[in-house]
Amino acid sequence: MDHYEIWCDLKDGRKDLEFANAVQEYLGSLRERGLIEGFRLARRKLGFGPPELGEFRITITVRSLAQLDEAFGVVARRAGAVEERHARVYHLVAGARFGLYRDFPDPQRAEAAGPPERGGPS
Repeated sequence: MDHYEIWCDLKDGRKDLEFANAVQEYLGSLRERGLIEGFRLARRKLGFGPPELGEFRITITVRSLAQLDEAFGVVARRAGAVEERHARVYHLVAGARFGLYRDFPDPQRAEAAGPPERGGPS
């Protein structure tokens, strides 16, 4: 699986539950259409974490980069209900940062490494 990570803060005066509901509506609709596998919204707890990453993290999970590219293609059209939902999220966000991660070891690396060694020091 691939994980598209988004870190952000909210613009001044924006409400956290409004943001959570907007993310749920927007990404939930993409999941229902099969454009993403799932998503998760998390908030930094007790102020722990690098402030430059922002208070919120959204993780979007996809099967492959092809699925992510398809989702981007739909969103990039900037039309219809998808754009309305995207705009509701985007207008609440400040300082967004993005990253792309993968499960590790991925199937290709796991096959190349072979089975794990058993035993070890006695």
